[in-house]
Amino acid sequence: MNFDLPPELTAYIQRLDAFIAAEITPLQHANDNNRFFDHRREFARTHPDTGLPRKEWHDLLAEAVRRADKLMHNDKAGFYRLSLPKQYGGQNPHGDSRGLNLWMSVIRMHLAAKGLGLFNDLQTEHSVVGNFPLTAMARDHARSLANALPSDAEAYQGKGQRDWLIHGFLDHTIRPTFGLTEPEHGSDATHMATTAVPTTRDGKEGYIINGSKKWQSGMDIATHTFVFARTSQSSGSSTGLTCFLVPVNVAGFKIESYQWTFNMPTDHATITLTDVFVPASAILGVLDQGLAVARAFIHENRIRQAASSLGASQHCIQQSIHRANSRKPFGNPLAANQAIQFPLVELHAQSTALRLLILQTALKMDSMPHSQIEEELGADISVCNYWANRLVCQAADQAMQVFGGDGYSRHEVFEHIYRHHRRYRITEGSEEIQMRRVALSLFGFDLGAKWQQREDAKL
Repeated sequence: MNFDLPPELTAYIQRLDAFIAAEITPLQHANDNNRFFDHRREFARTHPDTGLPRKEWHDLLAEAVRRADKLMHNDKAGFYRLSLPKQYGGQNPHGDSRGLNLWMSVIRMHLAAKGLGLFNDLQTEHSVVGNFPLTAMARDHARSLANALPSDAEAYQGKGQRDWLIHGFLDHTIRPTFGLTEPEHGSDATHMATTAVPTTRDGKEGYIINGSKKWQSGMDIATHTFVFARTSQSSGSSTGLTCFLVPVNVAGFKIESYQWTFNMPTDHATITLTDVFVPASAILGVLDQGLAVARAFIHENRIRQAASSLGASQHCIQQSIHRANSRKPFGNPLAANQAIQFPLVELHAQSTALRLLILQTALKMDSMPHSQIEEELGADISVCNYWANRLVCQAADQAMQVFGGDGYSRHEVFEHIYRHHRRYRITEGSEEIQMRRVALSLFGFDLGAKWQQREDAKL
């Protein structure tokens, strides 16, 4: 058994680091752009009145993506689209865009371990190597020209729904939010109150949507929302939900508020939909099978997000070790004290073990069709995700303790890492949901019965 990373992957990371040093780091330090990353970061990023991201912050992230996305020598795509199929400018030879979970996990771990920087901003999910979770939804469930509805030609400018969406995501003309969670329904998504009723308006078949959605991340610059609504069956059923692509400028769509959060700025909106009409062409995927759409990117996203959390925890651990060796209260290094040593030994042991589990799980994901991943690896992915998200919070907290007063200040990165990653113990499927998924496998509960329906409902 060989635990070494593929040589072509390590060579790719070397090229990536060289690109960051040549293109991204100078941009970060030009024109005082480092204010978005040093002790001023939260205030530099946040509009003081609205709490929303400042335009200058959005513009800087966009410029970094532009540089990472530009074509390189020999007609190879830039780093940004690595995981996408070649027809969308990526470097993945697999037409379904799967097969790069190991590469993406290693890269995200590597970038997060480097600390804060324009190359990989954890708070905004920005990276010079893109992840594209919503692209996975379109890839797997949007209609191509071959199976287009009669109304698709007008709605999608003569393109298939899939190409229209994916090209729009990549050129940033389409910026959707993900509308599953509601003010009264989170983990119990199959009990959502939002409804879509079939109707005809001006000769067009469509649906009237009524309801509300919460935690609509990215709403400040969004053009559309993927709204999940009940179209049939009773509340609690895992079927009878449908995903609709709803423009934010349609009549009856309203942004009610933004949730100010532990880590600012916020772009997390609560919206209402009142008698919103959308044509039948707005359906993404199959009518009444919306949970399959919602699940399209869960496993890919969870393993890659776990890798990012692990990378951030490794950064906290390494910085703590350096501090413990260099700081000398009473003339002796902090590292000479077992009270400092033992907590970091525990974190190091967990980090080392978790790294191997993440890489092993990602490699297994690459070896099988997506349809098999839930049954074969769902529990392992949940272990990776909840463990990594808990570990990074512990590592950041311990780093603050090792650094003392300096660790509590914003001149170090640990408070930022803690405040950001604390959300993932809730939003990636809460720890309790993830542990419950592991328990289903561990204790042999019937995954095909009601337990599975509840698991399907989460995100």
